[in-house]
Amino acid sequence: MGGGTYSYSDAVSRGVTSGKLNKRFAMDTGLVNDSYTPKSAPDIFLQRRVHHEMRSVGVQMRESRDSEEHPNSLPIIIALDVTASMSRVPHQLVAEGFPKLMDKILQAGVEDPQVMFLAIGDHECGDQAPLQVGQFESSDELLEKWLEAIWLEGGGGGNAGESYPLAWYFGANHTAHDRWEKRKKKGILFTIGDEPPLSHFPAHALQRIMGAGSQASDETAKKLLERVQETYEVYHIHIQETHRGRQPDSLEQWGDLLGPNVLASQHHDDVAGIIADKILEVQGKRPLPGVKPKEGKGVHKNDDGVNEEDIEMM
Repeated sequence: MGGGTYSYSDAVSRGVTSGKLNKRFAMDTGLVNDSYTPKSAPDIFLQRRVHHEMRSVGVQMRESRDSEEHPNSLPIIIALDVTASMSRVPHQLVAEGFPKLMDKILQAGVEDPQVMFLAIGDHECGDQAPLQVGQFESSDELLEKWLEAIWLEGGGGGNAGESYPLAWYFGANHTAHDRWEKRKKKGILFTIGDEPPLSHFPAHALQRIMGAGSQASDETAKKLLERVQETYEVYHIHIQETHRGRQPDSLEQWGDLLGPNVLASQHHDDVAGIIADKILEVQGKRPLPGVKPKEGKGVHKNDDGVNEEDIEMM
């Protein structure tokens, strides 16, 4: 996978024609007038069960590979919380955020990005699809396909967490990329949501998610993080606009795991900009003149062990 190229103009034109762009963005293109009516999330995300191509059961490997077209592939995993409180994030990415994200990093000179979308639920509360998996892709049409194929299951529960570390499990055990195997450079992995991470992943739960034939053992979030960090730079974007996202313990738990790699977002509209700016930072690129980086708050501990939030320019 990963063939083709990303065309911002084609993505925007197609978004306007299909009514998927939000009104503000569509009006800014100059392609529509005030009569334009954008589609709602249920009209874009049509899945009412997990898409057969995004089922995690039986998946062996997702690969990001170099090619003549993309000789310096950069694997980027974006794992989206699709429980009840977080459906606005995937919708915002379709309606405006993702085309702008891709345009920003490409204009700044990031070479050969290959993006894979994952969707995260809650394996403890009976979600039917606690993990949904796409493919690494480069083209605008295929990236739209996988993003819009996500099932917004709307599950989760009152267990004070979601299964974000499943993205780490999948990245560590079920992805392979030439950026590491050929160049010993890491990919980039983002999880996004408003809850703390669940900490325990029993073997039987992982076998249910990945298939009975998978080789699984009991795992903890900490162990999964250590493994995936061997081949990925790992970040979490913590959404603070919800009641749960504003609770101090939620951000503290993330800080205990990831420290300054936790990026606090006050509003879901900022997520795409935060991702883009972090990719540019990791790649040593600067945004084009006149483009202001989004601010994200890294979580640090002072000498007394108390969490502090400091503004970190992405």
